[in-house]
Amino acid sequence: MFTGLISHVGHVVDVEQTPVGRTLTIAADFDALVEGESIACDGVCLTVREHRAGVFVVAAVATTLARTHVGQWEVGRRVNLERAMRLGDRLGGHLVQGHVDGVATVVALREEGDAWIMELALWPEAEALCVLHGSVTVDGVSLTVNARPGRERLGLSIIDYTRRHTNLGDRAVGDVVHIELDVIGKYVQQLAAPYGAAAGVTS
Repeated sequence: MFTGLISHVGHVVDVEQTPVGRTLTIAADFDALVEGESIACDGVCLTVREHRAGVFVVAAVATTLARTHVGQWEVGRRVNLERAMRLGDRLGGHLVQGHVDGVATVVALREEGDAWIMELALWPEAEALCVLHGSVTVDGVSLTVNARPGRERLGLSIIDYTRRHTNLGDRAVGDVVHIELDVIGKYVQQLAAPYGAAAGVTS
């Protein structure tokens, strides 16, 4: 489990195709990594296979590649990183699983006062789980839904600190980003679905 608060921005230093997916070597200044621990890489929960001074190695299997844009990562890409939270840690963001629901496309970027506004195009099934002023994870970053400018559209207001301390400042119109929808909303939706169906209600 993660919080969506990025502690490091690493960069990809090696990519290897394998029969079952991709192996990625990422450079980051982490202390005391442990083989087998989980690290959210742009919001994707991956397992540390090995590590040495200044770098660690993770593998993305075919299922992960199909659901994310990890398959397009190249050497030099900057990656948002967060180690799994410990019991007793401050929950400064929101509950994040590192299980990406899908990818969204950046359709607009603009400066607005002291904020940077990012607008995303979602996939249809994500519509019901994006709540105004609710939480959403974008490339591993816990953000608040700032606006719903249209159906299947999501507006985010990104403060200067977040823009400078994550890789969201690298994004451009046309880029794709990982989206993890609020896990509480997903559970509520699934639990309520049988009752809605019985009443003839569709989402």
